[in-house]
Amino acid sequence: MQLDLASVLIQWAAGGLLFLWVTTRHRVLGIGYGWLLRSTYAAMAAGGVVAGVVATDAGVAATVRDVAGAAMAGAALLALVVSVVKKGNGLEGPGSFPPALDLLAPAVGAIAVVAAAVATGGNDLLAISRLVVGAAFIGVITDAMLLGHWYLVQPGLSREPIKELVRWSLWITPVEIVLMLVPTGMVQVLNGTIDDGWGGLLGWMWVFFAFTTLGLLIASRAALKEPYYSAVMATTGLLYLAILTAFGTDVMARAVFAP
Repeated sequence: MQLDLASVLIQWAAGGLLFLWVTTRHRVLGIGYGWLLRSTYAAMAAGGVVAGVVATDAGVAATVRDVAGAAMAGAALLALVVSVVKKGNGLEGPGSFPPALDLLAPAVGAIAVVAAAVATGGNDLLAISRLVVGAAFIGVITDAMLLGHWYLVQPGLSREPIKELVRWSLWITPVEIVLMLVPTGMVQVLNGTIDDGWGGLLGWMWVFFAFTTLGLLIASRAALKEPYYSAVMATTGLLYLAILTAFGTDVMARAVFAP
């Protein structure tokens, strides 16, 4: 299973856009939050397409990845344009932005992620499972951290949106860890069957990253139970760290698996 920039950016954008919809469907966040995330992930998706085009891989899966990745970027930009046009109509009621439009980009992005997994080689079913779950894993933690910052812009916002993303993170993380252990996986790195080039050090670093991510998310959930406004900022800080360890859990593992 190869590790390449195209698949990382495509999965990150697809996961982030999916959990953008999870949040926007409640119609409680200021419209600027959607602008920030749609533009950010559209740029990531476009970067993934560029990385895929200039890469040396070829074939049907790589082509589908690049075309679907471009469509994902376009769908995110379409939702962005519509939200800008409808900004004066409020969050609810006639003429307001339809949150269902935010589903189009991750739906197309799912095709790009599956194609990217096939293009990386190895066992297709395992590669697809890892990349799809990895997209959700990285995307939801990133969105939760960005949402934490949005409370500075919209301080009266209920904590329910960020609690929801933290809950999703806690459900997805164990699945991510288990999939990375499925043979051929991190178990083989830890027992020496796969040489990581560092005497097994990268395997133990992965264990640290995986369980630290889980611990940071549990701490984030606990922080959100505190009544003080500073609890949201504390949660945001914990999620900053969780993004770093999440990349260690997902991307570093794929780097070790790469031949």
